[in-house]
Amino acid sequence: MPEAGNRRVMAFDFGTRRIGVATGQELLGTGEPLAMIPARDGIPDWSVVEKLLEEWRPDLVLVGLPLNMDDTENEMCARARKFGNRIHGRFHYPVEMVDERLTSFEAKGDVLARGGSRDFGRHGVDDRAAVLILETWFREQDNSAG
Repeated sequence: MPEAGNRRVMAFDFGTRRIGVATGQELLGTGEPLAMIPARDGIPDWSVVEKLLEEWRPDLVLVGLPLNMDDTENEMCARARKFGNRIHGRFHYPVEMVDERLTSFEAKGDVLARGGSRDFGRHGVDDRAAVLILETWFREQDNSAG
């Protein structure tokens, strides 16, 4: 694995209907939306996940953890953790959970600001939320380094 600061990172915004995916380079500190994977009650087509991982070969995978505003966990946190554990178990990538509070809210605002409609399922909220998860993690790395 490359040293910290120079890793390829992939982030997932877990959802029960769609899972947003983004990728980025730690050195640059920015992410790009990559895909929105349909899910059925939180279960994706694992072959799609596998293809993305094989194509991008991240050094680290991040999964958003939708904590409550008071830092407590909820049912979606348990499901997101299970999703992260499955990525680690199936594909052997290191996985970290990232606090994703308000990323979906911020992503919806971004979509509307770019002229998108409120039909968020078609306009990239989930993959944009994955970018925000990724960039949150990058900022945390910068803050812990110095």
